[in-house]
Amino acid sequence: MRQKAVFWDMDGTLVDSEPLHHAALEAALRELGIEPPDDLQERAIGIAAGPLYEMLRAEQGLSLPFDEWILHKYGHYMPLVAELAPRRGALEIYGELRGRGIHQAVVSNSDRLVVDVNLRAVGLSHPGMRSVSRNDVIDPKPAAEPFLRAAYLAGVDPGEAVAVEDSWTGARAGLAAGMRTIFWPERPTEGPSGAIVVNSAEQLRAELGL
Repeated sequence: MRQKAVFWDMDGTLVDSEPLHHAALEAALRELGIEPPDDLQERAIGIAAGPLYEMLRAEQGLSLPFDEWILHKYGHYMPLVAELAPRRGALEIYGELRGRGIHQAVVSNSDRLVVDVNLRAVGLSHPGMRSVSRNDVIDPKPAAEPFLRAAYLAGVDPGEAVAVEDSWTGARAGLAAGMRTIFWPERPTEGPSGAIVVNSAEQLRAELGL
């Protein structure tokens, strides 16, 4: 059965923002006198702001209240958005699916502010654009709620939708929502059980029937 909807993760899947997020995160920590651990980037990929904040509090001694921390980090991220680029092939696939009338949405663990800024930066804003941010749900990825919210907005059954993700956190959310889940990591790696692993835009196109 062909999919009626395709729901995209944003950071690392549609846009190549993970290096910018990591640079902003490290700069924000260092400005507070905290040296980032060597494995921070690997551990932070796909993680929502709340769980990441709790990890930094517990392991690195971050003491700022959550709301102040988020503003502090975004103060380092926003100046970098001008450097943001789409992931190779992703926007072309998005455009082709849109041309075929396939429902689509962006489903992100980022704040609404970041979702909107990033999508505008790469020219991915249009009338009727659907997106789900961490501010729109109670339980972010790896919970199913963000993808179920996207299915509700698109008016499709979750079983008729595809989730496209670059992180284990996101792929687990797609699988939990009962969606056919395509794991498209930035570097070749094993995916979670039940996910379809692709390692190029060409393989992604094939899995989407394009």
